[in-house]
Amino acid sequence: MNGQPAENRGQAANLRSDFAHLIDGEPATSEAWLDVIDPATGRAFARTPSAGRAELDRAVAAARRAAMPWRERSFEERRAAVGRMAQVFRDHQAELAELLTREQGKPLEQSRAEVTRAATQAEGMARIPIEPELLLEDETRRIELRYYPLGVVGIITPWNAPINLAAGPLTSALYTGNAAILKPSPYTPLTTLRLGELLKDVLPRGVLNVLAGGDELGEWMTAHPGIDKISFTGSVESGKKVMASAAGTLKRVTLELGGNDAAIVLEDVDPNAVAPKLFFAAFVNSGQVCMAVKRIYAHERIYDALCEALAAEARKAKMGSGLEPGVALGPIQNKEQYDRVVGLLEETRRSGARILAGGEVPGGPGYFIPPTLVANLDEGSRLVREEQFGPIVPILKFRDVDDAVRRANDTRYGLSGSVWSRDTERAAAIAARLEVGTAWVNQHRATLATVPFGGAKESGIGRQYSVLGLKSYMEPRVISILKQPL
Repeated sequence: MNGQPAENRGQAANLRSDFAHLIDGEPATSEAWLDVIDPATGRAFARTPSAGRAELDRAVAAARRAAMPWRERSFEERRAAVGRMAQVFRDHQAELAELLTREQGKPLEQSRAEVTRAATQAEGMARIPIEPELLLEDETRRIELRYYPLGVVGIITPWNAPINLAAGPLTSALYTGNAAILKPSPYTPLTTLRLGELLKDVLPRGVLNVLAGGDELGEWMTAHPGIDKISFTGSVESGKKVMASAAGTLKRVTLELGGNDAAIVLEDVDPNAVAPKLFFAAFVNSGQVCMAVKRIYAHERIYDALCEALAAEARKAKMGSGLEPGVALGPIQNKEQYDRVVGLLEETRRSGARILAGGEVPGGPGYFIPPTLVANLDEGSRLVREEQFGPIVPILKFRDVDDAVRRANDTRYGLSGSVWSRDTERAAAIAARLEVGTAWVNQHRATLATVPFGGAKESGIGRQYSVLGLKSYMEPRVISILKQPL
């Protein structure tokens, strides 16, 4: 990703290029550059500097200098700083949302919601108390478990929700007394760089550093001896590489990775009532959400009716540029993912599966794929076994609940899942059998600042949000006191 692609060099003069890294409280540039593509057109519209090893070393040095005085501040002081950060999100929502839609592609309404959610989550997490834990006290001993900042946290975020997926780990790092180095995806660096510029005077110098760059910058971060923890959100394959690289310095890691979420729909639901909720849970951001519904298991009694109701939702969903009014689905974010999803769609069509809606990739500019629903698909097909991360969802039939649970669990993924029924107690009992980090009943993609989120199996290690997530950004230390005088 470093440098300027040859096909775009002639238009470089027309690209917006006023973005900069944030290093030690000051804007900074690099010798190399990245072109940023508008996925609705497939053409570059902006350029950003691409950090090299020298910029990373400067950012790490600045963060280490800032970490010690920052950790000495009280939780109340750091809570206030996070509150000011959240207010920046709110004050600049319109600007950040438009920039986010330009570089990511999602509808403007969803971008606005993402910025608002980032502020809400940050405020909620910073209200969580972190107190010493009394493990034992008797006449002779008192043993406490206390928590201390790790030092410098490297945060690597993906391209599907760059603001919201930065706000969680950034709040965790800052509130618990760490300095941070934030690296966005090279596909969506603009909103994050602008956020760094806006936060320059909100946080002490060096506490937050923001670097744009290619995949190699992430590799340097995970191996850098001056970084104490990595928070990574992305694919399973990339997460494994992060973990392997971090092992060289025994960095702490939090990995929020991909999912292949199953939604089990029982026979007692009203298909027409549940279809809009399921459709949104599956196709929001054109399916480019780690915790989106990726597979739907519908009971045979309501299978045909649910297929028809979901297909109706797909046919009426407007697709187009996220800046257009009324658009429900934008483009796939980048050409690499677009080609992968198109290939998956073509393979699915060749398999003889029944296309209920969508299925035809339009010509013209941009990386657009219509919302596509597929029936009569074999359980061993790639669309069922893999995470598609795009707007193609299979609907599979089941007769027996035990069989549905077995099929839902027959995957290397374990991020989340859901069960849908009028009988919430029965649904909750079924949900508890799903081998996932989060199991929902009659909802999907519902997260809160006070509730831990993360994956089982290969969908991740550790948790974000909640006191559990916050403590993973700190080192537990046992203080054991012998009361008897010497």
